[in-house]
Amino acid sequence: MTPQPLSDSIQRPPFRPLRLVGVVLLILLGISGAAQWYSRNVTLPRYCEDPAGVLTRVQRLLTEAQPAGTGDRKPYIIAARLTFLVPRGSDEPLPVYLERLQRHIDQQCR
Repeated sequence: MTPQPLSDSIQRPPFRPLRLVGVVLLILLGISGAAQWYSRNVTLPRYCEDPAGVLTRVQRLLTEAQPAGTGDRKPYIIAARLTFLVPRGSDEPLPVYLERLQRHIDQQCR
């Protein structure tokens, strides 16, 4: 009686790609939910402190080549994040976009 090789006696469970896809999908949904929560509860409230100033900076971002010039860029980076959170339509005129942005900020700051 000769012992069987170790590799023959160990059986691997079958590979289940649907289970892997399900896990990846849950992870992606979790990341998306966390990003939405962060934008609603952390990022957007920053704009409530000075909504008129933020809208002015957004307008400068969209119309000027170097809106900050040689000054502080941080306020413009914050304004740029707002344009990422509330994107402008492809053929939306700037005044209409700024009004929509103002309404969005007003709704978030209630």
